[in-house]
Amino acid sequence: MFFDLRKQNELFWLSSSLLEKGGLCHGFSTRRGGVSPAPWDSLNLRPGQGDGQEALAENYRRFFAVCGGEWQRAVLSRQVHETTVRLCTAADAGKGLFAPRDYTADALITNEPNLPLVVFSADCGILLLYDPVQRAIGAVHAGWRGCAAGIVEKTVREMECAFSSRPEDLLAAIGPCIGQCCFETDDDVPSAMTAALGAAAAPLMERRGAKWHVDLAGLNRQWLLRAGLDSANIDLCGLCTACRPDLFWSHRKTGDARGAQIAMIALSPAEKGGDR
Repeated sequence: MFFDLRKQNELFWLSSSLLEKGGLCHGFSTRRGGVSPAPWDSLNLRPGQGDGQEALAENYRRFFAVCGGEWQRAVLSRQVHETTVRLCTAADAGKGLFAPRDYTADALITNEPNLPLVVFSADCGILLLYDPVQRAIGAVHAGWRGCAAGIVEKTVREMECAFSSRPEDLLAAIGPCIGQCCFETDDDVPSAMTAALGAAAAPLMERRGAKWHVDLAGLNRQWLLRAGLDSANIDLCGLCTACRPDLFWSHRKTGDARGAQIAMIALSPAEKGGDR
């Protein structure tokens, strides 16, 4: 299991070897290869920024051209650092790009073909889930608040309820996020993680002087294991968004004067009517 950094023309993106399955499109964007001007340069995929709708649409077109799927049908999360998981249907196609998002949700799930799910990050954890047995997918935004609140495990449970997914069948890819090297916090984050995960959180947090350094990706992985996923079915990117300004935006480094990366996953149109 590993992540590939890929390039086509000037566009760079990441893909998980674990999710390289037939009938599935996915990708984790970087900041490179789009048309947005500074400070959103150049592959900004976050709506509502100063680069405008025309640049946003072209960036989506470029990203989906290399990853697959129809960008016009993408369903965008509306992230509020909570644990709402939205079951998306064809009626949600284009929400966030061409229609208002009449929901808040930090995680999206579906078994609809040709309905790409999109979550955002500029340091927070982003995860993609795929059930190759029931043909269902999920996309999760899990910053430290969502992580501590258990959004990752909740998304797995919602896939169980909605699609009869079994945790042991699920494949998961944890994308780039701020690493333990750069995620420096006070006592509030370790306290929340310990309250949520107990002793399992301790190896993923280290006190260095007056501050803690927290492994957010590792904590999200711990939630996946707690939810019942096989460790062999979890792919971890390992890149730190704060350490790699050449590839990523980092909220900790630049604040709001930035764009955002996305994680996208979609079942191909060929999945419609497939075996269940």
